[in-house]
Amino acid sequence: MDAQRDAQRTSSTAGTTGTTGTHRVVILGAGYAGMAAAVQLAARTRRLPDVQVTLVNGSDRFTERLRLHMTATGQQVADLSIPEMLDGTGAELVRGWVTAVDADARTVRVDDDRVLPYDTLVYGLGSVADTARVPGADDHAYGLSNAQDAELLADRLGRLRGGTVVVVGTGLTGIESAAEIAEQRPDLDVVLVGRAEPGATMNARARTYLRGALDRLRVTVRAGAEVVKVRPDGVELAGGGSVAADVVLWTGGSRVSPLAAAAGLEVDERGRVVTDAALRSVSHPDVWAVGDAAAVRQGYGVMHGTCQGGMPTGVHAALSIDRVLRGLEPKPFRFGYYHTPVSLGRADAVVQFTHPDDSPRRISLTGRTAMRYKETVTASPWPTYGRMKRMPASGAFWPTGGRFTRRAAR
Repeated sequence: MDAQRDAQRTSSTAGTTGTTGTHRVVILGAGYAGMAAAVQLAARTRRLPDVQVTLVNGSDRFTERLRLHMTATGQQVADLSIPEMLDGTGAELVRGWVTAVDADARTVRVDDDRVLPYDTLVYGLGSVADTARVPGADDHAYGLSNAQDAELLADRLGRLRGGTVVVVGTGLTGIESAAEIAEQRPDLDVVLVGRAEPGATMNARARTYLRGALDRLRVTVRAGAEVVKVRPDGVELAGGGSVAADVVLWTGGSRVSPLAAAAGLEVDERGRVVTDAALRSVSHPDVWAVGDAAAVRQGYGVMHGTCQGGMPTGVHAALSIDRVLRGLEPKPFRFGYYHTPVSLGRADAVVQFTHPDDSPRRISLTGRTAMRYKETVTASPWPTYGRMKRMPASGAFWPTGGRFTRRAAR
């Protein structure tokens, strides 16, 4: 059966491989989605000499973005090696920054001095903090897009002896960051500023608990406020007000890399690759998009970037590529949200359980039980990659969302 399967796969790749006879799959970005795609696909094709999986990333360490607020406050997190995870799978890690993609020539330029040809591309260059949207944010605010950003913020906070930290953005990253800074540095005044009320998408019980936790941590919340400029000494608000600050952390929105648009891939208004139901680019069928980089439409709308949805897109892209290499049609991707876990320091949290369309259910967890749940979620990706490496099928399960995720026929 395996021999027949491999023969079918080899036959199906004829005419789509490079001059060496090897089908080259290049995966861009080793975030939650990119790592899932790399490990899943490499594990499924490791015994095949005619398929080469290459993962391109700026670092050889895996960044747990769910823990960046901990790194930003000087706490130690696990040192996770991408080469060690890929060891034994046959996949190669190329360390470097992607500087261009030529979708017509099917090449990727890394660090401007290396060109990687591909037959199949998995585009997983995720989002970063959108510090370009408001004047002064790029020059005067810190972000939490990667480990380097978090370490820079940790260094700055470590040199503060009292003062005020303004966290811009009342979304999940802003809430977690404000709570973490306030708990780790009680000598600092922390102000959380944003247009929406913290926890606005939660049910009333969870939202009330979250606001009470921020109050206990002495976080000052300025909801209904829009930051229109960042200065070296604070932020200016719409309507003429301002908030003085020694440090500004920007979590107010994100943007994706412009490389997809520059490559000629069809993108949406936010620059995300527009995909078909199977996560393949609608303009370039040899390109698959995953995670924050993809505009993935479900019955409830376009998915937003989270770890819980990003990893399934990576796994599904790998499964789809594996099917195409075997001469089969890829299956549609379906995903339904199931929770929103938010840490409130090291000993407290809120977990809002959700309907598949991300609207809140009546059920939520709070306190230490929620914190244990949140920690389990945060720690789960790396062991999940390890299990997929040994047993690829173990990663191919996630909530599909039922009626919420069925796309209307066009």
